[in-house]
Amino acid sequence: MTLPAAVLIAAAAIITGCAGNVNERLNSRASEEYLEPVRPGYEGRNPFWNGFATKFIYAPAFGFPEVEGAARYRFTVEYLGTEMVQSPRYRADQPVEDPEPRWILGEGKPDGRCWTFEAAEPTACLAPVWNDIPVGLVRLTVTGLDGNGGILGTAGQREFLRDFPFHAPYNSNVRPYIESVKLAALYIHELPAIRHWLTSTTPDLSYRLNTYACKVIGSTIRMECLVARLMPRHREEAELIARNAARFLMDNSRPADAPLACFPPTYYGGLISSAREENQGKTMTMEACYVGNAFLDLYDLTGDRTYLDFAVNIARTYLKLQAEDGSWPIKVDYETGEPVNGCKAMLTPVMEFFSRLQKQYGVEGLGESIGRAERWMRETALASFDMTAQFEDMTVLNQKPYQNLTECASAPYASWLLKKEDRTPEETEAAVDLIRFSEDQFVCWDVLPGPDGTRTMMPPAVYEQYGYRMPIDHSTAVMAEAFMDLYEATGDRLALAKAKALLDNLTIVQNALTGQIPTSLDVRGGAKEPGRGFWTNCTFASVKALLRLAEITGNE
Repeated sequence: MTLPAAVLIAAAAIITGCAGNVNERLNSRASEEYLEPVRPGYEGRNPFWNGFATKFIYAPAFGFPEVEGAARYRFTVEYLGTEMVQSPRYRADQPVEDPEPRWILGEGKPDGRCWTFEAAEPTACLAPVWNDIPVGLVRLTVTGLDGNGGILGTAGQREFLRDFPFHAPYNSNVRPYIESVKLAALYIHELPAIRHWLTSTTPDLSYRLNTYACKVIGSTIRMECLVARLMPRHREEAELIARNAARFLMDNSRPADAPLACFPPTYYGGLISSAREENQGKTMTMEACYVGNAFLDLYDLTGDRTYLDFAVNIARTYLKLQAEDGSWPIKVDYETGEPVNGCKAMLTPVMEFFSRLQKQYGVEGLGESIGRAERWMRETALASFDMTAQFEDMTVLNQKPYQNLTECASAPYASWLLKKEDRTPEETEAAVDLIRFSEDQFVCWDVLPGPDGTRTMMPPAVYEQYGYRMPIDHSTAVMAEAFMDLYEATGDRLALAKAKALLDNLTIVQNALTGQIPTSLDVRGGAKEPGRGFWTNCTFASVKALLRLAEITGNE
């Protein structure tokens, strides 16, 4: 061996060893953190929130009642295995054109392995045995014991997935982040339904998701503004697309004298969920924020005050709709503005929109409203820890507390708290709790293989919500943004490593030939693949997160 070759090999060994040591430290810290339960109800800060939860990364604690006369409680965790079975649809209202069944854990049978410990209360967390339990389906049984160790009765029983922990290393990005961003943005820019806007001020409904006007058409505007900024040679076309899409939204918004003045429609064209009776003539309150931010992006690009003024008018309508307690309803009648029920929206979107109007454009009269919204989020949403989903293609009717939780509510709220200039230690603690909850319930650092020995998704990935347990790139982006906010606020290297692992995977699943980042990160083959949906708003969230990671890491 020549001397230069020996030096190179030695240097590579040192680098590999250093990386290995870093990963070992990160993994060890993650393992320790997973022994701390997420906002357990026994602390008194909030009720037990996990009645509908089916998986845990952090050691859980459950709100089991006491057994009369019990002196202590025995916790027994039985291992039920890893057998996967094909499930029917995850949600009753899933569109008929997407009937793809999913692979989930089967009922399982005890294989003889079990872990036990005793505690003074039936609500104790599983930390004493948690890191000893392998990934798989488990059954927890808590029994009350008398003073002599005799069994008095069962306090409670739960079955759930003991999920994969974070364990580096993960696959690194396969191309620079900025290149992934440009490829994904150009993929959107070149879609026929997007280029349709070059000559039209009405949407191409052959791309059926244009039926969700605020979300999808609003994100189309934002993506085209990004294309114009990042790739100037496409600016003329991108600006025209954005202006025509904006014209459609303005033309179809409520008139200036209406209760919902200047609010664009959540639903348009009667397709997919827009066709459901419960959605006809209704609108999701927070979705106008998509369009408000899109118009601000377009104003930044063009300098045309038409778009800034329209965004401000949307904000003025929000001010009129805000309740005395600082809240907004989750869904209202599009003509009258009357709520469809008592369900309240998660308010981070409007707080962020108002804050942007204040800080970037000097719009006055919004500070008090932000303060009231913050108070409602702190005293109601955080105090209950009920981070309710608010998706326009999911029902908000007849929802029980905690029935449909989502990291798309909890993680952005954590980001809001971490970005506050006057953040208190209590707000930092709350943000960390929200991020830990989001990871615990929705992040999949790995996934068990199906019956064929192949994994059913491309991990690491993030589920969208309880009502739709599908790994979605938008959810990956939202989760990564929160991890990056935690890193920038506190210097937490583990948080940055988690963000990087999630976003690096988007560059891996990105189609190398077309640039498309798939919306769902589940594995489909053959005839199943053409049925995969594709949401432009999800791609926009992904490219925003990738751009930010490029800035943090210097990987352009």
